Amino acid sequence: MTAYETVIGLEVHCELATASKMFCGCPNEFGDEPNTNVCAVCLGLPGSLPVLNARAVEYALRVAEALHLRVPGRSVFSRKNYFYPDMPKDYQISQYDEPITIDGWIDIDGVRVGITRAHLEEDTGKSQHVGVGGRIHDADYSLVDYNRAGVPLLEIVSEPDIRSAEQAKRYVEELRATLLAVGVSDVKMEEGSLRIDANVSVRPHDATEFGTRAEIKNLNSLRSLLRAIDYEAERQWALTRAGEKVVQETRHWDEEQGRTISGRSKEEAHDYRYFPEPDLVPVEPTQEMRDRVRASMPELPAAQRARYVEQWGIGAEDARVLVDVPGLAEYAERAVAALDGTGDGSAKDVVNWVRQEVLAYVNESGLSPAVLSPEMLAELVGVVGAGTISRQQAKDVLAESLREEKWPRTIVEERGISQVSDESAIAEVIDRVLAANPGVADEYRAGDDGARKKKRGFLMGQIMRDLQGGNAQIINKILDQRLSGD
Repeated sequence: MTAYETVIGLEVHCELATASKMFCGCPNEFGDEPNTNVCAVCLGLPGSLPVLNARAVEYALRVAEALHLRVPGRSVFSRKNYFYPDMPKDYQISQYDEPITIDGWIDIDGVRVGITRAHLEEDTGKSQHVGVGGRIHDADYSLVDYNRAGVPLLEIVSEPDIRSAEQAKRYVEELRATLLAVGVSDVKMEEGSLRIDANVSVRPHDATEFGTRAEIKNLNSLRSLLRAIDYEAERQWALTRAGEKVVQETRHWDEEQGRTISGRSKEEAHDYRYFPEPDLVPVEPTQEMRDRVRASMPELPAAQRARYVEQWGIGAEDARVLVDVPGLAEYAERAVAALDGTGDGSAKDVVNWVRQEVLAYVNESGLSPAVLSPEMLAELVGVVGAGTISRQQAKDVLAESLREEKWPRTIVEERGISQVSDESAIAEVIDRVLAANPGVADEYRAGDDGARKKKRGFLMGQIMRDLQGGNAQIINKILDQRLSGD
C-alpha cells in the first residue's frame, strides 16, 4: 500500500434550494407523492419550452464567490444526449464547453484543492428498482418518479489534487459547510441534495503521469465515500501489481458487500453528442447582479473558525465542531454575548459546555440546542465561574434546566446547593481535618508521588464531607499551603 499513491478527483452534485425547478414552475420539494410535481416542460412533452430560473443563476454566483471561481462573461447550456428512463426528454440540459464558473479553489487543512468548474444543469428523475438488492439487474420491475427531474443542480468538479480518502472526506465536509453557509442548498446527503462521484486512480509514488481512473457513482454518505475510495485504490493497485490493466469504467459502490462493482465503460464527452441548447439564450450575468451577490455574502466557515480560535482562545477542533453542526455556532455566539461583561466565566467555558453537555443532549434528544436558551447557558457558566457551584453540581443543574426549562440560578437557590467559597470558612475546616489526621499529613509530606496522591485524596474527601460542597479551587489552594508548611 505504501508503494503507490492514490489520485482522487470529486464531482459533487448539489441540488439548489430554489422554490421551483430549473426550467419550469413546478415546485422543488423533496418527499412529495411521486409524479405530482411535474408539467409539460420537465416531462419533455412536444412543444414545451424551458425558461431559466434566475435564482439558480444567482446561487451559482454565490458559490463562485465562496470558492474563488471565475465567472466568464458568457455561458451556454447544452443538450447532453443519452437514453435512460429517468430522463424523460432523452437528453439532459447541462453545460459543457462554456460553463457559468471556472478555475476556483478551496483550502483543506492547509492544502489547496483546485476546482475546475461548477456548472448548472438539471437533475434527473429517480428510479426505484423493486426486487432483491434494489438494483436494476435483480429487479422484478422498476418505477420512475419524475418529481426530481428538472430540479436545479450545481455540479462542482475538483482537480485531481486529493491524495487520500480522509482528505476527500474533509474536502466534502468543507464544501458542504460552505454551501450551507451561503444558503444555496440544505446539503442533506440522506435526501440526495448532495451526491458524490469519485474518480480514483493509482500510480507509483515517483510517477508523474496519472493512472487509468474509475468513476464511482452516487456516493451518498461520507462513510461510503471513505470505504469506496480505499477499496477501489487497493483493487487497482492489486491489478497493477499482478501486471493487469485497470479499465476506465463507471463502478457502483455496494455498501453491504463493501466493494465496488463494474457498471459500464466510461463514456467520453463525444459519446453524449453535446450541442448548444437551441431553446435557451446564453447566460450573461450583469455586473450589478454580481455586485449584489458579493455584497450579500455571509462569513464563510474557514473565516468563522479562524475568528473563534483567535477571539475565544479555543482549539481548532472545537471551532470546527461549532461551525459544522448546524445552528451550534450561532447558539454559542449568543451565549458568549450574554456572558460578556459579567466577569464570571469565559467564551472558552461556554464552548466547553456547548460542545460537551449541550451537544450530547442535542444528539440524544434530537432537539435543537435552543431548547435551553443561550442566555440560560450563559447564566450557568457564570455561576460556575463565580464559584457558586462546582462543575459537577452544574451538570445536575443543567439537566434540570433542560427538563424543567428553569433558569440555573433559580434551581441553585431552590435546592440550596451553593458551594462554600469563603476562604476563612474553608481554611477553618481544612485546619480541623488536618488536626484530626496528623499522621496522614506527615505521610503525605514523606511519601512518593503515588502515596501523596492517595493521602491527598483522603484529605480532600474529609474536607468536602465537612463542607458539604466547597469551591475546589480555593480548597486546593489552601490545602497546598497547609501541606507545604506555608
